[in-house]
Amino acid sequence: MTNPIPEPPTSPPPIPAEPPATPRRPLSPLAAGLVGLAVGAGLVGGAWLITANSGPGKPDTFTLKGAFALKEGATDNASGCEGTGGYKDISEGTAVTVYGAAGDVIATGQLGNSESPSWRTCIFDVSVPDVPKGEKFYKVEVSHRGTVQLTAKEAEAGGFAASLG
Repeated sequence: MTNPIPEPPTSPPPIPAEPPATPRRPLSPLAAGLVGLAVGAGLVGGAWLITANSGPGKPDTFTLKGAFALKEGATDNASGCEGTGGYKDISEGTAVTVYGAAGDVIATGQLGNSESPSWRTCIFDVSVPDVPKGEKFYKVEVSHRGTVQLTAKEAEAGGFAASLG
């Protein structure tokens, strides 16, 4: 009995030829301009996004807290204390302005709740949010009555105290 085993080929099979390349047409000027515009807009938008999110963050802030006392010309009513006569500008809601060491306005707030511990005296809560940290000192003004200077440590610790009258 003979076993017919096929003979191994002596040479590798031929490699098929590559199909002929189709020539590419250049982009029309309009298409090239649109592609350039899209790529440019993407680059500018990406650069803007990176720089917008990597800049300096919001500065650290604190809330300036303390008390303001009106020692004369005050009256107590159902809604709280308020000044009378030459002190009519002092009441709950009166403007409180915080100045930085350079003299610029850095935060604003207002007089808060008040109480009258004795006749003709009012004590108001003071709370001014978002005061930037980092000043050498702060000046605080209630209404237009002049400034009171505090060190940074006093201001951040809630050590504002002033009086009028």
